[in-house]
Amino acid sequence: MPHGPRLLPGVFVGSHAVAAGALTEKQLRTRGYRRLVQGVYADPGLEFDHRLRCRGVALLLPPGFAVGGHSAAGWYGAPFAGTPDPVTVVGPADREWKGPRGVRVHRSNQPVDIVVDADDVPVTSPMRTAWDTVALEPLGTAVAALDAMVRAGTVDVTALATMAADGTGRWGVSRVRRAVPLVDPRAESPPESRVRVALTLAGLQPVPQHEVRWAGKFVARVDLAFPEARLAVEYEGAHHFEDGQIMRDDDRYERLRAAGWTVIRLSAVDLRDLAGVVVRVRAALLGQKWPFLP
Repeated sequence: MPHGPRLLPGVFVGSHAVAAGALTEKQLRTRGYRRLVQGVYADPGLEFDHRLRCRGVALLLPPGFAVGGHSAAGWYGAPFAGTPDPVTVVGPADREWKGPRGVRVHRSNQPVDIVVDADDVPVTSPMRTAWDTVALEPLGTAVAALDAMVRAGTVDVTALATMAADGTGRWGVSRVRRAVPLVDPRAESPPESRVRVALTLAGLQPVPQHEVRWAGKFVARVDLAFPEARLAVEYEGAHHFEDGQIMRDDDRYERLRAAGWTVIRLSAVDLRDLAGVVVRVRAALLGQKWPFLP
């Protein structure tokens, strides 16, 4: 029986660890290692998130394949995809690889530009990541990722516009050309981006991260605003319920109402019905006699 450490560090292929004598198959099953995808395990002390799952998948990738799309966007300033979301992998069209369950493989005729990070994870280059994210994901998710990437400085709006203009005939170009004009790096969270996209597509044009001033004094900065109507749309994530944040937010809303503003407060539940959010915002604008309704 091998006399290795109680837990193997990091991420590893189970069959490789057994073959190397680092542990037995029974130990692999009984010592609490977390399975990331079929055949790949991690030390249970590591934070289990989408990035860790990408690290696991990276151990299986054949030459020429890389983590890409929404999964790779996390390397370039976007929040990582959700833990249960499939890991997106991009590779050349002339090489066959399906990957294990939980991996979404996209094979492309375009060159796969690959960057290797400090953990030896091959990821697609920033611009290639931007293209595949838009081509493969729903519009709101894609724009939210690009908003964050531009905000982080890993890509810029001009380069995205050039990429879209030069993409004639390339797979996904119509989706890219629809998404790129919607990118706005002022957005500070994916939910905010998704709400803004839904409102914009409905013909409404909210201003992101608008500073409200009253009587010459700063009142608050709001996620999305229709200044002429004095209407704010605020998304309240999980942080709203931490460390007294509720009281601070409620105080902000009181100051906004005192300045004559109406505030629509959204939560994660509202993101499941963005059409309903549009209806609420439109009704509020009608009530304020906003002159720019389409």
